[in-house]
Amino acid sequence: MDISLMGFDTPFFRNLHHILEATEDKKSANSEPTRAYVRDARAMAATPADVKEYPTSYVFIVDMPGLKSGDIKVQVEEENVLVISGERKRENDEADEKESGVKYVRMERRIGKFMRKFALPENANVDKISAICQDGVLTVTVEKLPPPEPKKPKTIEVKVA
Repeated sequence: MDISLMGFDTPFFRNLHHILEATEDKKSANSEPTRAYVRDARAMAATPADVKEYPTSYVFIVDMPGLKSGDIKVQVEEENVLVISGERKRENDEADEKESGVKYVRMERRIGKFMRKFALPENANVDKISAICQDGVLTVTVEKLPPPEPKKPKTIEVKVA
């Protein structure tokens, strides 16, 4: 099924479609998805992102509250797949519980691994990618390659016979 024909051609739906296709492939082989695959699929679904296209670049914006730059990894796989991943951990929970008897009444903030994958367009320059994390927001900028020069017509001299 071609998702672009249905009007769902966004990064989220492309990833979801990929996950569903892979799940169907695995079911047809009479095997269940691996734990790592399920974990990665959940991490991708739980990591929202905004993607903007500018005349000279693509910008990916992901909320990363409370994370340090060392907790975030930005990579390019397979020459054109941008991968943003990392892990959010609870801080000193066990030490607090043992020393002062502190315990959680409610836990709502998400912890654990997160990941997003984006298929980059052909005109993305994977050699010119920058990532900045400021005030809990990660901004990854991928510059575009310059458009190809239009080919000039070749003039052929007409000789007199």
